[in-house]
Amino acid sequence: MRDDVERLRRRTQDFALRVIRLFRSLKPDRVADALGYQAFRSGTSVGAQYRESCRSRSDAELISKLESTLQELDETSYWLELLVRSEIVSNRRLDSLMREADEITRMVVTAAKNIKSRRAR
Repeated sequence: MRDDVERLRRRTQDFALRVIRLFRSLKPDRVADALGYQAFRSGTSVGAQYRESCRSRSDAELISKLESTLQELDETSYWLELLVRSEIVSNRRLDSLMREADEITRMVVTAAKNIKSRRAR
């Protein structure tokens, strides 16, 4: 269990670093700046939210923090999709990052479901 927690902490931090690199690489443009900054804010918040969940004092608090993590992941995916759909960044360039957001989302959803299931027993 602890290995899973550490692996997800590392992945969310690596995800944030990738989002930071994406933001830094965008060409100066008002729309790119606005969309990129939104992705930057939510993408770096994913790991922060997950780290907070690791310090939860109860299952209810843990579930709440994991759901906050999911909200940040969903928001990040939205901004990444807009960057692609507005043709600021190619789909090919963001495909791997968007897949990572989906994979982390699945991992966090599974963790939340497991905790909810444990609480129901």
